[in-house]
Amino acid sequence: MPHPQDTPRVVFLDRDTLSPETHLREIAFPHSLAVHARTAPDQVADRIRDAEIVITNKAPLDREAILGAPKLRFIAVAATGTNIVDLKACAERGIIVSNIRNYAINTVPEHTFALIFALRRSIVAYREAVIRGRWQEAGQFCFFDYPIRDLAGSTLGIMGDGVLGRAVADIGRALGMRILFSTYKGTDGMGPLYTPFDEVIRTSDIITLHCPLMPSTQNMISRREFAMMERRPLLINTARGGLVDEEALAEALKAGTIGGAGFDVVVQEPPKNGNILCDLDLPNLIVTPHVAWASKEAMQILADQLVDNVEAYVAGKPQNVVEG
Repeated sequence: MPHPQDTPRVVFLDRDTLSPETHLREIAFPHSLAVHARTAPDQVADRIRDAEIVITNKAPLDREAILGAPKLRFIAVAATGTNIVDLKACAERGIIVSNIRNYAINTVPEHTFALIFALRRSIVAYREAVIRGRWQEAGQFCFFDYPIRDLAGSTLGIMGDGVLGRAVADIGRALGMRILFSTYKGTDGMGPLYTPFDEVIRTSDIITLHCPLMPSTQNMISRREFAMMERRPLLINTARGGLVDEEALAEALKAGTIGGAGFDVVVQEPPKNGNILCDLDLPNLIVTPHVAWASKEAMQILADQLVDNVEAYVAGKPQNVVEG
């Protein structure tokens, strides 16, 4: 912890990952602050070299950068996921890492269902058809070019049993859906509240992902899983790119193996070198630019908690600590 006579140097690596409308209140202790709009991976080491406290959302802190910052004692991640930080290197150096928790309990579930509704009722496809003049050409008051399905009575398979997965389940129940919480892939014996992973894949009308990206969840849905999807479900991912094999998903969409997909995340963000999902033009595919978390209300909660985490560390009572 900093000594009272010290003035900690705080570096925020990527302020532009929060909306300009989001108010970041002043940290309530003497400090020097360097704020960068964004930081490329090859700029991180130089910018944190003399910092005691580093704030980052997506700018990566690898082992080399961490070991090259001898004064570094605390990393505040402005997100829930901490895969951008080498936690093992931090543990070796005694560096505390904190993250943001439970800030997106409304925004992510709402975005999830925005995607579900749009796909289940072919909203985007019908809108584009109207823009093309299809309605004017129709021989009657409406046309039926794309499928429309109710949510009531359908089965919602949820992968991830944290606060977001449970919030999605609550909305699904209110809409009259049957809820299945999946066991972790390859894990048995999780109890009667969980349905085996393969059964969820086979029997769900909609599958939605709310789990972290880890080695055990990398490409957890791939060709094997798409081949098992008996009910041609919608696949929704508002969690992390990398949970789904994107090439296998593109194949499934083209083959009609699944009914559609709504993705807020892709493997590489931003997709500067192209992305197979972003390049597809299909009526049953919606890709949004990683904004499920980004409601005005949620970002303000995040910003307030971020400063709370920094102040708690300096007060000697670190909170939301991530174990290495």
